[in-house]
Amino acid sequence: MSDAKTEPSGGHLTAVQGTAMYVGAVLGTGVIALPALAAEAAGPASLLAWLALVVLSAPLAATFAALGARYPDAGGVATYAMKAFGHRASAIVGWCFYLAVPPGAAAAALFGGAYVSAALGGGTTTTTVTATGLMIVVTAANALGLRVTGRLQFMLAGLLVTMLLVAVGLSLPKAESANLEPFAPHGWMAIAPAAALLVWSFAGWEAITHLAGEFRHPARDLPRAAAAAVVIVGGLYLLVAFAVITVLGDDASGSDAPLGDLMARGLGGDARYLAAGAALLLTMGAMNAYYAGAANLGAALGRDGALPVWFARGSVAGEVPRRSLALVSALSFLALFAVVLTGLGTKPLVLLTTGSFVAVYAIGVAAAVRLLPKGTKGRGSALCAIVAVVALLVMAGLYLLWPLAVAGAALLYLRLNRHRRPAEATAGDAPEPLLETTADGRESGS
Repeated sequence: MSDAKTEPSGGHLTAVQGTAMYVGAVLGTGVIALPALAAEAAGPASLLAWLALVVLSAPLAATFAALGARYPDAGGVATYAMKAFGHRASAIVGWCFYLAVPPGAAAAALFGGAYVSAALGGGTTTTTVTATGLMIVVTAANALGLRVTGRLQFMLAGLLVTMLLVAVGLSLPKAESANLEPFAPHGWMAIAPAAALLVWSFAGWEAITHLAGEFRHPARDLPRAAAAAVVIVGGLYLLVAFAVITVLGDDASGSDAPLGDLMARGLGGDARYLAAGAALLLTMGAMNAYYAGAANLGAALGRDGALPVWFARGSVAGEVPRRSLALVSALSFLALFAVVLTGLGTKPLVLLTTGSFVAVYAIGVAAAVRLLPKGTKGRGSALCAIVAVVALLVMAGLYLLWPLAVAGAALLYLRLNRHRRPAEATAGDAPEPLLETTADGRESGS
């Protein structure tokens, strides 16, 4: 039994283009810093954390691809939560996404700033000033209605892939197997906290579901694109992590700009300037996407009653959601200055963000188990993904308190503002009947 009908949807994206979009969504700014953070947490054993995340990604990617193919709606996980569990679950997903952006954007800005300070010097001051400048530029660009185009985002993703391959290719000849010993200097249990950090690098498998309706054959092309992307992204991450550990050795755990250090080993010190420029472009592109997506999401939440109606300004196509953007920007600056003033660094920001992603994945997979028909590959992937989600929940640990607090706040807001709840959301509380695809192509309720 197929997961969905295979007729053309009227879209234009092919499996190859979809693969490129998946790679661009998942292969983000985390890779420019997280190999070093993971090495600090678990040493060479962090390679097992990378491998575990690649393995866990496969059923998650397949599950969201099956959901996107069967329900090609721009709402993505929020839509699946609505169909499976109703308005409250959908609001929780929306809040978790919305409030994951500020700590995530602050961490990304600091990652980019670290590459500048590695090239120019100045330490924390240069890093903080650069991060602040990135936030100001991205906020201003979004307030003016400017957007990084999809074509430019593809170029930035291509730049990242090129940067990774160049850094690895130039540095691997200087790899030393002795740097793999001791393999687990902090004990085997340190692999779990390293993996919790790395969830950041693998977040994004749900992102392309928002574009499922743009594929020519969603039921056929989405699963193919997801499978290819898991292989490509996983391979690149493992290559970079291996190079960072075997080439940099003990220096890996203390590096703020591991790719720059790899390129410097291969090309010389001047390579850090090249790495800094590439890191700034990548960070700016990623942050622009974060801010634009979150600002639009906040406006939509305000329109639909999940946030105060004051934020709804800008929810109409063609308008700029400046009020929602202002909140995202303010919270991002707050997160940035909080970790800078306390000296905590980027690790708490990364873990707060990944905690939110794990919560969204948990709701999405639960929705898949309820929505996808029995006996289909998508349902099988969803059941396997339950194991992945449980593992991710364990890895996230105490940082799940953040999405739990966000969920509680969302439910409290809905309870206090029941009069603003849209009529269509009320009707959506009852899950829609599932649709099975029969042998002759017709759909029947199940």
